[in-house]
Amino acid sequence: MGSGHDAVAGELARRLTARGHRVDRTDVLALLPAGIGPLLRSGYRTVIRRLPVLYTGIYAAFFRPGPGPRPGSAPLAALAEHRLLALVERWRPDVVVPVFHLAAQLTGGLRADGALTVPSAVVVTDFAVHRQWLHPGNDLYLCLTAEGADTVRRAVQRPAVATGPVVAGRFSAPAPGADGWRARFAAHAPGKPPVALAAGAWGAGTRLAATARLLASAGYLPVALCGRNERLRRELSRSPEVWAVGWEPDLAGVLAASRAVVDNAAGQTALEALAAGVPVVGYRPIPGHGREGVRHMAALGVSEHARDAWDLVRVLDTLTAPGEARERRIAAGRRLFTGDAAAALAEVAEAGRVSETARGAGH
Repeated sequence: MGSGHDAVAGELARRLTARGHRVDRTDVLALLPAGIGPLLRSGYRTVIRRLPVLYTGIYAAFFRPGPGPRPGSAPLAALAEHRLLALVERWRPDVVVPVFHLAAQLTGGLRADGALTVPSAVVVTDFAVHRQWLHPGNDLYLCLTAEGADTVRRAVQRPAVATGPVVAGRFSAPAPGADGWRARFAAHAPGKPPVALAAGAWGAGTRLAATARLLASAGYLPVALCGRNERLRRELSRSPEVWAVGWEPDLAGVLAASRAVVDNAAGQTALEALAAGVPVVGYRPIPGHGREGVRHMAALGVSEHARDAWDLVRVLDTLTAPGEARERRIAAGRRLFTGDAAAALAEVAEAGRVSETARGAGH
């Protein structure tokens, strides 16, 4: 719904293209009948920003596992079947790769019915693998962690492997713009360590201004990443103690220049920070997948989950200071990046191509 799934799709496309594959992309919401996709996106954004309690209920009903019949997104996904099959017929891919849970329901249903004749390999982008990712029709699941892969195998009895996060290489490489950002931060707030406050592409979160004030009062320079939420950026920019940025092209440089990231969603920005070697602290997570993801990250030992304002300051004081605690947390985050989802997808594509060639020879 936001930009995290797009970032994953873009990086997978880049890696696969570099391997010599042709990659075609489509937005699953664009495959729905006219008007439904934009309505879903705008409705989700409104609920996340303004009605988080409502989303808590939606997540509990549709996403968390539970006994007995539960509502799901399969009927919605079915509305996109005709258009996806038309694209498959035109593009003739060796594998279809969902990177969003609604797309996973779509391909799983079509594979189970036999309508989709090429493999579907789902790239799961969440730490907490909720049940809308899961469909036994899909051929393979590529997960962030071994724990996530185990969840998939137990739930749908399908192959699942841990390939780690899909993050653009500019985040793990030395960021050319980092020194410039460090100089700007130091000139703006001498002696105050910069701490990035991430709010996703939509600038969504609970009491972000209060968190920024807390960081400033604790001796930090809050660098608020407001995404495309210009209203939030203008609001936070009124405080001289806060450095507020909008949709920043050099996010890799900003993260590399920060001593830590305060995150509320366990999404792509958190993963980019881990790749950059910047400690992540979950605080006041958005409801549903955000809260579950922050908890899972902390349980894995790749981040901290600050329960209150005092805890946040305590954790930041520890992780922003040079020393063993900081280095240990950075190393734990980087250990997630052990595999390559693109390499796994290339193997599936090659297997599909060989199988198709064999079937053709048989005729």
